[in-house]
Amino acid sequence: MGSVWEYAPDSGYGARQSMVGFTVEAADGVIGHVDRQQDQPGMQHLVVDTGVWKFGRSVLIPAGAVTSIDAAAQKVKVAPSREEIKSAPRFTTDSETADPGYLSEVDDHYLSLPT
Repeated sequence: MGSVWEYAPDSGYGARQSMVGFTVEAADGVIGHVDRQQDQPGMQHLVVDTGVWKFGRSVLIPAGAVTSIDAAAQKVKVAPSREEIKSAPRFTTDSETADPGYLSEVDDHYLSLPT
């Protein structure tokens, strides 16, 4: 994985493409739905509402974890498993997306995953 904060060139991401409401799926099952996204270059990520799967919490998934985007099916596929996403640093508020310490933890977590 290159930068965890940018979409891979082969992911199917188009500039300013809204994925809000898309289903997010790992290889081992659905994670939730895109609640919001950040498209600032070098800081691209999705905030995913996991619904009942994670007791109603949201998770931050960096753009580099996205493997494919199917706009017609409104589906985003990610490389990490549900368990790997579940073990990511806990996301609680949008202010964390501007916190260098939190972002460094997220960066380290996703870079440490097997590819």
